[in-house]
Amino acid sequence: MIRWPRDWGLQVRMIGTLFLLVLVYFIFIAVLVYIGINTLLLVVIVMVFLLLQYFFSDRMVLFSMGARVVSEQEEPRLYETLTRLCAIAGITRPRIAIVDKDIPNAFATGRNAKNSVIAVTTGLLSMLNQEELEAVLAHELSHVKNRDVMVLTLASLISTAAFFIFRSSLMAPQSGGRNGKQNLWFIIPVFAAVVWIISFLLIKALSRYREFSADRGSAIITGRPSQLVSALMKISGMMASVPTRDLREVEGMNAFFIIPAISGSSILTLFATHPSVEQRIAALERIGREMVEHGV
Repeated sequence: MIRWPRDWGLQVRMIGTLFLLVLVYFIFIAVLVYIGINTLLLVVIVMVFLLLQYFFSDRMVLFSMGARVVSEQEEPRLYETLTRLCAIAGITRPRIAIVDKDIPNAFATGRNAKNSVIAVTTGLLSMLNQEELEAVLAHELSHVKNRDVMVLTLASLISTAAFFIFRSSLMAPQSGGRNGKQNLWFIIPVFAAVVWIISFLLIKALSRYREFSADRGSAIITGRPSQLVSALMKISGMMASVPTRDLREVEGMNAFFIIPAISGSSILTLFATHPSVEQRIAALERIGREMVEHGV
């Protein structure tokens, strides 16, 4: 098992983003309490919905992608590779699923290592060599180790509640306010919309930081960041040639994929779930130089 060194710059950015997110949520709840809006039931409903999503996310994601969990007898090479990477990372081995699609991609799902699944497409398996495949699997394994599904699910809790409050307050504005504050009902949809937009952007930023962290994890586990660079370049290069219709079929999974199934030029950075491939390659090259300097 390797030591898991921290990128303090990245850690500070993630902690700062989470702090801002909590601050926005605190102000949102405080204002609702002041106005006297009864949102407890709505928040509970949203919480139950997200918890169900959290506990059953692996099944839902696999079903939506048409992924099939395979046994060690069916895919001995994949399992052998993942077993070795898990031993290095010091983590329980997830299950493996295969997605019969030509789009080259991979994703991880599940709330923890015990319930996690790493899925790869047949297009990815046919495109990458063994070292590049190891780098991609190590990236997805890092998501599992970092519990990214749990972090992003919890981060989106109040954001989702704010969206539903915004929508419901537009449909029934007269139901807001009590204790002589009925005249403040009109600020509820505006305030909820602002909270949702700000939290949406913060969650997207957090998601991008988690991708940088998973890339770093891959470099640490394999000891060869250049192989992930090679894999990212191959996947992103191939994505441009995939028919638009095929990309649309899986666009709902872009937040999970190692590279979103869409042309990078068509995504505004502010709204993207992933950093650009260029940013990720630059970060990996920097990690590679650090490893050389420290004799790793």
